Amino acid sequence: MNPDKGDRLKQDDSFYRGILDAIPSPVFVVEEDVRIVDYNAAASKMLSSDRSMVISRRAGEVLHCLHAEDVEGGCGRGPTCSGCVIRKSVNESLTGQKRVRQKLKMEIKVDGKVTEALFLVTTSPLNYGGRQLVVVILEDIQELSRLRELLPMCANCKKIRDDKEYWQNVEDYFETHLDVDFTHGICPDCAKKLYPTIWSKLT
Repeated sequence: MNPDKGDRLKQDDSFYRGILDAIPSPVFVVEEDVRIVDYNAAASKMLSSDRSMVISRRAGEVLHCLHAEDVEGGCGRGPTCSGCVIRKSVNESLTGQKRVRQKLKMEIKVDGKVTEALFLVTTSPLNYGGRQLVVVILEDIQELSRLRELLPMCANCKKIRDDKEYWQNVEDYFETHLDVDFTHGICPDCAKKLYPTIWSKLT
């Protein structure tokens, strides 16, 4: 191999790794059978620390999907696996060569305890080194989902009660739970009520 080309490949791999690890959400690079080829630093926080226990295994097995052990063949072989959002999205990205985004409600089993996880799954095809792969991004939307439920709000001051029975103003609640910042303005009804003299001159 040309030495310059070898150096360039090392630089390319380093650049690829840097981009992958800079993404704050868990990212997996998978093959057609959803076997993991690579993953980023954010994904490693939710997996085993030993890469040899992750690479070449199917996503459902390393993500502790409740159905990964339904049959002896493992992830992708059970009766419920045909409806798996991750598996379907990966296949759709590969066959259609397009980006796919879907919501995933997943039952996971950790230390014998079954819990429910809610993700927004994005898959996108990737041709890397002549291999047809798929990038899978998992965004945790558990907090966002909670906001679609009824929020306990004070009828007078409009503060919201959180899970710890603490009352927060609306801005603080959204900033804490969704990392949302607010800007402030004033609506016409309030401007008319608070500043009637100025309002009458403007209208």
